Amino acid sequence: MEIQQQQLEAADVISPEGILPSVSVETENLPKLPPAKEPEAQWRRVVNQVSYFLERLPEYLSEFLQKNQRPLINIALILTTVIAVKIVLAVLDAINDIPLLSPTFELIGIGYFTWFSLRYLIKAETRQELTENIRSLKQQIMDDEAPRSNDIVSS
Repeated sequence: MEIQQQQLEAADVISPEGILPSVSVETENLPKLPPAKEPEAQWRRVVNQVSYFLERLPEYLSEFLQKNQRPLINIALILTTVIAVKIVLAVLDAINDIPLLSPTFELIGIGYFTWFSLRYLIKAETRQELTENIRSLKQQIMDDEAPRSNDIVSS
């Protein structure tokens, strides 16, 4: 009886050989899985994509600049204006910190305002002269602008 029990127990246990198919002619013709991909292949793919992008970067930038030329010029002008105003304010603040210079500039401003008022604002004919000077200045500005606007329309 012991022999039969040992045989039954041996039949219940699965051996490692029972899991793997035996190598035969039938298994040699089955398709095999490709070898595991190396991490270097993925790294090379990423490097290739980055290098391709960097090669094409000048073309991308030139296309972008051509498509968005006007808005970029406007943004550049706005930034330049903001920077110029900040610089002027910093210079004026530095000048105001110098003793006796700020009051001197105030006196010069008051003197110029007084001269301008006496020269152009008291008499009627000098006021008329001032308005004519302003009109001629406006006309010169408008005449200078007219050819530029025609050039834009014609092209």
